[in-house]
Amino acid sequence: ANKRVSIPEAFLAIDAVLMLYANVASGLVVYPKMIRRALAQELPFMMTENILMEEVKLGGDRQALHEKIRVHSMAAGKRVKEEGLDCDLLDRIAADDDFSLDRGALEKLMDPTQYTGRSKEQVEEYLAAEIWPLLESEDAALSPLDESEVKV
Repeated sequence: ANKRVSIPEAFLAIDAVLMLYANVASGLVVYPKMIRRALAQELPFMMTENILMEEVKLGGDRQALHEKIRVHSMAAGKRVKEEGLDCDLLDRIAADDDFSLDRGALEKLMDPTQYTGRSKEQVEEYLAAEIWPLLESEDAALSPLDESEVKV
């Protein structure tokens, strides 16, 4: 008896959640410059492993450089989080005599696409296998969502 009540109610709850999501997402605005700025603040921390690998290729001591990167990362993170300043991690590493890479070499490692793994391919594969066929099928009766009034 519980199933007769709970299953339809679950579908109604999901419908309500999706309508709320559509309402919130309909006003979504993407600001590419803000995304680039946020990425510029986080990318130096994401690329520390690549910096370490490049330094080791150049003959650096992995353990010592790992500790130096940790110390510089903590200091740069504190500067960003506590003082609200820009990330200066790459400047710190470039200025450290224990590192061989100069600022220009560090900049070359800053390509964001080097840090996304297979995510682009996975999304494209998923879209091709699941989403595009569904949208192209004759059974896909897509209609605009009813505008829902959200009262909070």
